[in-house]
Amino acid sequence: MRGRDAFSIFTLSLILVIPACSKSDSSSSSPPTTVSHPPVEFVAGACPELPHPNKWLNGARCGSITVPMDRSTSDGRTIKLAVVVVPSETQPPTKAPLVFLNGGPGADAIADEGIVPDGVGINHDRDLILMGQRGDITSSVPITCPEIDQFIERRLGLVYDAQSTGDAYVQAVKQCRDRLAPTVDFAAMNSIESSYDLIDLRKALKIDKWDVFSHSYGTELALVYMRYDAAGISAIAFDGVTPPSVGGTGWTWATAKQVLGNMSSACDQQPACKERYPDVEGTFIRQVQKTEKDPITTMVGDKKVVIDGGKLIAWFAPVATHLPADFPAAIYQLDQGNPELVAQQMAMAWGNAGAPPTVFAWGLALSVWCREWIPFETREDALSKANDAFPMFPDSVKAQAPQLPFLREACAAWDVPKGPDSIRDVTKSDIPALVLSGSFDGQTGPLWGDYIAKNLSNAVVVVVPGAAHGVLAEPCGASIIASFFNDPKKVDTACAKEPPPPYNIPPQ
Repeated sequence: MRGRDAFSIFTLSLILVIPACSKSDSSSSSPPTTVSHPPVEFVAGACPELPHPNKWLNGARCGSITVPMDRSTSDGRTIKLAVVVVPSETQPPTKAPLVFLNGGPGADAIADEGIVPDGVGINHDRDLILMGQRGDITSSVPITCPEIDQFIERRLGLVYDAQSTGDAYVQAVKQCRDRLAPTVDFAAMNSIESSYDLIDLRKALKIDKWDVFSHSYGTELALVYMRYDAAGISAIAFDGVTPPSVGGTGWTWATAKQVLGNMSSACDQQPACKERYPDVEGTFIRQVQKTEKDPITTMVGDKKVVIDGGKLIAWFAPVATHLPADFPAAIYQLDQGNPELVAQQMAMAWGNAGAPPTVFAWGLALSVWCREWIPFETREDALSKANDAFPMFPDSVKAQAPQLPFLREACAAWDVPKGPDSIRDVTKSDIPALVLSGSFDGQTGPLWGDYIAKNLSNAVVVVVPGAAHGVLAEPCGASIIASFFNDPKKVDTACAKEPPPPYNIPPQ
């Protein structure tokens, strides 16, 4: 899942591929069956054309690698992946290169200008390497789905968890699949192939060891990649953790519960907020129940917005948590019969299909989710997790996950084979690691950072108060990341001891 977009980021030799053997790779995973292919080469070329300018391309060394589409066959099909090497600010570089793995799945590392903030020196003395994953917009097989973008905008005016809404989503998925099917091997768009793409990239650039910086779904990819190339990794950072061993719809409920509690507690610790808004969590839960029974319909400009219980949860996870200063006020205004602030934020997040141009590769997201997540989770498993987190919610709300409604039905339409059981393995490693979460991350909550850290014996775990999904976008998170890669043994986490910023208390 990607913080700013998802329901809004993976030189083999001539012989059979064998994963790197080292103490750091103690996972039980076995490599997938592969066939030999020639070593992959980096070919210099023009920087990729993007829908919008990206400052990281200024002065960068651009090119591509061409990798097998499916390493289990020798049919000769390939896919070209764009590569950008951003040179170190100081020359020559004195530290290992840093490769960035973006989220989604479907968010392109090259197209995302803001993913590495200015002013923190992330590439002060090292090269920064960006590669669009297979299926992303800078690959030779971009699998974007404007049909899904348009559905999400249309869903603003629909009841979130109504069967008719699910049917409309599935129809959009089918339309995208039918359009792409003649030219796309959906089954080849997966985390294992992407992991070997990274091995190919590292060797093609003649890099013995590099550091890895992963965000959101990129953390899932990183955990898989670590199993096959541990000897090539010096240090690794995880920001907003998505563990492959729990991926599905059910795990989103535990995140929502934890972060709702964190945001409510933060209000209790601010006297002005506590006085005005004495029970944020309880008021939110009450509004989920109330609007699910009696949805509110309002207008934001010319856009119809329906607010029901399911949509309120969907708004909370990726939208309200990114705009935390207004969360208590928005919920209490809704409780008093004024839906304006909630509706405005919904319209802002979901009401602009096609503007800016589509950059998110929904086809890649579905290919990963429907291969590596959904087949390993039953509907009953997901409902059990919803009941554990919010037993008081109506059944219609609990039937659809906060971020991934009707995904099981969408996966039936997307029709990719189940991934290997090994994709669900727990990754164990002693590679120096930073596990970073935001206390307000409603998409990949801090509990999942704790979850993976139990098996990363050399990990530093940090939770940044008041940060949402994408801690790297926060000054504190960015400085911690830069500090870690400067020296994994001396991570400066002082800023994480500061309390969350105060909530807005509008005049009455």
